[in-house]
Amino acid sequence: MNDLSLHLLDIVQNSITAGATLITILLDEQPGDDRLTLSISDNGRGMTAEQVQKVTDPYFTSRTTRKVGLGIPLFKQSAEASGGHLDIQSTTGEGTTTTAVFGYSHLDRLPLGNMANAVMLLVSSNPVIDFVYTYRYNEGEYVFDTREVKEALEGVPVNEPQIIKYLEEMISENMQAVKS
Repeated sequence: MNDLSLHLLDIVQNSITAGATLITILLDEQPGDDRLTLSISDNGRGMTAEQVQKVTDPYFTSRTTRKVGLGIPLFKQSAEASGGHLDIQSTTGEGTTTTAVFGYSHLDRLPLGNMANAVMLLVSSNPVIDFVYTYRYNEGEYVFDTREVKEALEGVPVNEPQIIKYLEEMISENMQAVKS
């Protein structure tokens, strides 16, 4: 994977496959602490303790269409390459939280990529799922919640092309505002 937004897309796909109706994404940049955290939580079906132990093995997958699952192992590898780590907490029937911590200034930390585009791709491709995207930079914070957006749109679908473009620009601008 070339950037963290691609990892985000891959990990959220696991949440969608697990039947999640609410997916929470946290991107927390803390340059002063030399830490970047990307966390994805869902209310999907969760995993057993045995599955959580095996999920970082590339030859373990719950899918029947192929015999390997590289998303989580590559996410873990990316975090560890930057001096960070990966943590997965899951409860069967309640959901899963996957958290990767990266060394912020580490040479091997992947760039963020286009997070606003990734979030809007997820939202527009899955309009019945609610997403909450929180972006933090130092003490600043921006929250994008599709439940609020859907209410404000009064029945206009979030996957209308004009809405997608507007929301992606809004997310990008708000992320920049938090950072400056």
